[in-house]
Amino acid sequence: MSEKLIELKSIKKIFRNDPQQELLVLEDVSFSMCEGEIVALLGRSGSGKSTLLRIIAGLIEPTAGEVYYRNKKVNGPVHGIAMVFQSFALMPWLTVLQNVELGLEALGVKKEERRQRALKAIDIVGLDGFESAFPKELSGGMRQRVGFARALVVEPNLLLMDEPFSSLDVLTSDNLRNDLLELWEEGRAKLKGILLVTHDIYEAISMADRILIFDSNPGKILHDLPVHLPRPRDDELPAFKNLLDKIYTLMTSSSSDIEAETKIDLSYRVPDAQVSELIGLLETIEYEEAEGALDFSYLAEIVQLDVDELLALTEVLDILHFTKSQDGGIHLTEAGEKFANADILEQKKIFARHLMQYIPLVKRICDVLRKRSNNKVSKKYFLAELEDYFSDEDAERVLRVIIEWGRFAELFAYDDNTGKLSLENPE
Repeated sequence: MSEKLIELKSIKKIFRNDPQQELLVLEDVSFSMCEGEIVALLGRSGSGKSTLLRIIAGLIEPTAGEVYYRNKKVNGPVHGIAMVFQSFALMPWLTVLQNVELGLEALGVKKEERRQRALKAIDIVGLDGFESAFPKELSGGMRQRVGFARALVVEPNLLLMDEPFSSLDVLTSDNLRNDLLELWEEGRAKLKGILLVTHDIYEAISMADRILIFDSNPGKILHDLPVHLPRPRDDELPAFKNLLDKIYTLMTSSSSDIEAETKIDLSYRVPDAQVSELIGLLETIEYEEAEGALDFSYLAEIVQLDVDELLALTEVLDILHFTKSQDGGIHLTEAGEKFANADILEQKKIFARHLMQYIPLVKRICDVLRKRSNNKVSKKYFLAELEDYFSDEDAERVLRVIIEWGRFAELFAYDDNTGKLSLENPE
């Protein structure tokens, strides 16, 4: 049996903005991974995956719970664990060689050994010949290769990767992913395990031996799926598509199975969805929908959205009772079908009714505005209420989304110059 690389026991993380405000990011996260595994943490942006990765790396402390690396408790940065970040995080005034040497220099490795190991790492990631180049001279893909070289040069057993391909174009990310898998298969990098954070389902299936599906608010593991597909993995094969559909089913059911009381609570984190996107998606579903539900994987392909964007939109449509998501698919409700086929004026009326019925914050704003003699209230009034539940940044984002929805429905108006909301039609 392979030796256990890491083990997480009941990890919990709370961020505190002030003594009265707490944000629970992770709750009761437990799992382990062994030598010889590539494990993907798959979930939406903002679900706490990156925070968990930093806890594993020893960069931040959990509020509760413990992390073990090779059966020893992690209390800070650990020799044997390296991390590749989403941003390139290179020192612009240093050459490629100097950037790669940084970690070794921090470990006190002598200059000559440092240079030899850095040159070898640069060669492994395919940057031989660019040792004296500065970051500004490199493409995005080449800069991220420097990030990989900097992580590999310390000869880690465990490589942590925080969405390392997300800032790259499709072709570059595919190329870099394949090169990394080749290094893994050939054993040239001396790695014993890779833990990858991603919100890209295709990426998770293409790379991982196991996929941990993460839920959000707070972050926790819902499912642990093995991937029994030989590499290289062809996304056109039935087995790949079947696993893709299964993961869509698990991810959509995790959000749609939330109790109704929670979904419409004032503290619910409204997904960032523009009205034009919601209308476009509804009309696409109406056009494409045959008998039964429309597959999420097919829908994602035709609207060209990644899983984060698609699930945010479908979550809003579910909350508003325009669609119902189930078994990895989505279909229109009677109200959704009526909305999709209505003209713009009728769509505004339908949208307004559903906002008032299913989004309590919209109703709260309208009720407060009606009670004011001039039917006007400062945006700051509602921000103060939301800040009891959210960080300042999240409160601002939630209110921005709600204001856009309310303006489209002509329930209330907003003056950006004065920062005041007012009833669209006080009568």
